[in-house]
Amino acid sequence: MANPPVRCGPMNAKETDGRDGRTGVAVVTGAGSGIGRAVTRELLRGGWAVALAGRRAQALEETAGDDGQALVIPTDVSQPAEVEALFAATAGRFGRVDLLFNNAGTSGPGGVPVEELPYEAWRHVVDTNLNGAFLCAQAAYRQMKGQTPQGGRIINNGSVSAHVPRPRSVAYTATKHALTGLTKSLALDGRPYRIAVGQIDIGNAATEMTERMRRGVPQANGEIAPEPVMDVADVARTVRHMAELPLEANVQFATVLATGMPYVGRG
Repeated sequence: MANPPVRCGPMNAKETDGRDGRTGVAVVTGAGSGIGRAVTRELLRGGWAVALAGRRAQALEETAGDDGQALVIPTDVSQPAEVEALFAATAGRFGRVDLLFNNAGTSGPGGVPVEELPYEAWRHVVDTNLNGAFLCAQAAYRQMKGQTPQGGRIINNGSVSAHVPRPRSVAYTATKHALTGLTKSLALDGRPYRIAVGQIDIGNAATEMTERMRRGVPQANGEIAPEPVMDVADVARTVRHMAELPLEANVQFATVLATGMPYVGRG
């Protein structure tokens, strides 16, 4: 489907051409809620101009508020034409792209045994989490490689499921493992063009998606147990730290998780 009109405000005195590698223009996918919303607001507070991408225009507007550095672009990242439009609109408004936070994702139906998972559900998770991340990274590469000064940074949201699975999460886990390979390949291919690529693996940030963790979720031994969560603002600050490094430095992989969650030793 065609993208609705974008909403944006004027740039202010904080705008930058990206030369210092610290503040600039960011694209955040999945910006309408959760981690994407927290990261968007953290970047805006830091003086970044941010293009907010996501499927729900109203949710994006709520994230953006009245910040003049925010550009709302409703986008389905699984659709190549919409991703192309997202980056064209961002570059058209702000002149360049310095950062992509590849955050859009879906967990798919929870608790479904492998043999009962519908192919359509598998495909939806793959299209969003993996294909969407690739399409956005590809569009970011094209922009970053061709702009002056050349370069930029991509940060992929991997999840601790990029390392260890939860029970009955085959589609989500497979895409997050694949995202790690995408991160490594992008990082290697980006070296000649000053494109730094890293990944943040997040465990139990307190968002709408993880509210169930407090009540109890299946464990590897078959039990149902509550798990601790952490403030999503701590994730946002970590992403901003990664984003504001000079391009000569890169956090290749970072794991940020609630201290007591069953990650080390899971299973």
